[in-house]
Amino acid sequence: MRRFVAALAAALLLALPSPASAQTYPDKAVRMVVAFGAGGTLDTLARIVSQKLGEMWGQQVVVENRAGAGGNIGAAQASQAAPDGYTLHFGAQTLAVNVTIQPHKGFDPVRDFEPVIFVGTAQDVLMVPPQFPAQTVQELIDYAKKRPGELNYASAGPGTSGHLATVLFSELTGVQLQHVPYNSLSQGVMDIMSGRISVWIVTLGGHLGNITSGKVRALAVSGESRAEQLPNVPTFQEIGVPFVAETSWYGIFAPKGTPRAIIEKINRDVNAVLAMPDVKARGATLGYRFAGGPPARLGALLKSEIDKWAEIADRAQLAKR
Repeated sequence: MRRFVAALAAALLLALPSPASAQTYPDKAVRMVVAFGAGGTLDTLARIVSQKLGEMWGQQVVVENRAGAGGNIGAAQASQAAPDGYTLHFGAQTLAVNVTIQPHKGFDPVRDFEPVIFVGTAQDVLMVPPQFPAQTVQELIDYAKKRPGELNYASAGPGTSGHLATVLFSELTGVQLQHVPYNSLSQGVMDIMSGRISVWIVTLGGHLGNITSGKVRALAVSGESRAEQLPNVPTFQEIGVPFVAETSWYGIFAPKGTPRAIIEKINRDVNAVLAMPDVKARGATLGYRFAGGPPARLGALLKSEIDKWAEIADRAQLAKR
């Protein structure tokens, strides 16, 4: 019996992650789960980071798109993977929002994930159709207040950054807008170009071409400074709307229980990626604002965002009852 117990204990020790595993990590392909479809702002950033990590590690970092349920499906699947560093989740603000407005049974982002690194944010832009009568944000506010509930605004669905950004904008300015969620972003783009949709607050990167070509008109951007690509478009802060922080943020998470040494290695390497000149230049072009820092920074952000959006969702009557 003693021999059996000793053998069992030895086997269990071998099965546990050891410091040596972090020294050789990764020695095979790493899966990066993105909980939304290909081609969006989140997916684009995940692919930039994954490509650089793959080059650095000499192993493939494969982006796997698992869309559905506002990001819940992919996030839940990633959280349930083996905690060995070979499945990561490139997550977004929906992790903080969904726990309030569309919670996933049995999945909690704080309980089920280890924060790895706060990658950054994406600058938001308020767009209107080219023929829209308001030329400034203040004119838009005045116009909307005379027509409460008549103007439509687009988003990629409940809980997405565009939806939440517009809820926050409406709360700050006292306007009433009608939400029109889109499954197809391309249809949303066509509708704002044609004037069927009046307002869209969306991440800048995917719409820069339509703005610079005049197919849509940008009235303001979020953040403390103007977008490099749109130097003539003011920030919300400049025009007196306290809409400063970007609503879209991105971070890398690992399943709960992933060895600390592996998390620290990924954190160091992604920090190095974000500091690369070509990555910084491309990020600026696409409207990303990189953050980095230790894992604790992402953990604190997630918890504070859960509290913030729970309060806003409750006031806007978005919370699940």
